Amino acid sequence: MSKKNITLGEFIIENQQHFQYSSGELSRLINSIRLAAKVVNHEVNKAGLVDILGNAGETNIQGEDQQKLDVYANEVFMQTLINREIVCGIASEEEDDFVSVHGKTGNNENKYIVLMDPLDGSSNIDVNVSVGTIFSIYHRVTPVGTPVTKEDFLQKGVNQVAAGYVVYGTSTMLVYTTGHGVNGFTLNPAMGTFYLSHPNMEFSEMGNIYSINEGNYIHFDQGVKDYIKYCQSEDDGKEAYTSRYIGSLVSDFHRNMIKGGIYIYPKSKKSPKGKLRLLYECNPMAFLAEQAKGKASDGKNRIMEIKPTELHERVSFFCGSKKMVEKAEDFMNK
Repeated sequence: MSKKNITLGEFIIENQQHFQYSSGELSRLINSIRLAAKVVNHEVNKAGLVDILGNAGETNIQGEDQQKLDVYANEVFMQTLINREIVCGIASEEEDDFVSVHGKTGNNENKYIVLMDPLDGSSNIDVNVSVGTIFSIYHRVTPVGTPVTKEDFLQKGVNQVAAGYVVYGTSTMLVYTTGHGVNGFTLNPAMGTFYLSHPNMEFSEMGNIYSINEGNYIHFDQGVKDYIKYCQSEDDGKEAYTSRYIGSLVSDFHRNMIKGGIYIYPKSKKSPKGKLRLLYECNPMAFLAEQAKGKASDGKNRIMEIKPTELHERVSFFCGSKKMVEKAEDFMNK
């Protein structure tokens, strides 16, 4: 069987030996994420035909307006994971606090917790721009069989056992890692099946794309401003980089991994701690980046070494081709 004909389910089975806790639980968990992604994809593709566009009229824990699709995607992923009883706890960007999953017997013997951003970039859905789902999986640290605590969720990114994203675009892709490289699977809508389309995805060591919201330029630290000027310059024989910014982390990251580039969402006067969430966005993307031979930093420190102190903690984020991130760090450290 050629690699192009391998389904996601077959790939998971073939690579079962890579999982640290090979009880089949992690395989079932990834399969459940696959199922939820297909359901959300179906709804995203109907946007404009049904009443799923626009604001839901509520705000999340961060004080941000929730879109109707935010609420829908959150419910789909939460219920899929809870109903299948394959996790002991879930934390979502759309929930105020983590959810402990007790199971029908009340004594949950499952080992894994999931943290997720159910619909990243959802403000773009009204204008038909790509959005995505981000997920991060950890092995719990509290005793199996007891209710999960916040300690299970406030782990460093280096403890992740799997992470990935789904991008709902011109084609729908699920990209994930279990610490043995990054692989991408594209959904065949006629078959309803994900097929391996992008094996062993990697960042080029150097790229020529920089992705940042330059509309916030006046609010950035001087190091970020200087790096942007460097990207735009043609000094020392360097060609000016190309600016590409979609405003959906999944989409920007996905493009840069394929084409080579850096994604930056720094702290600013408007967002003194940064805008992106460490647990739901930065840690999973950092895990993927490092497995794809890239790098992820807060401008000075490795993202996956940051010890979180709260569920919805925000950080500054520099992620992408290794040499580009290192150059950005040089400017931040001056």
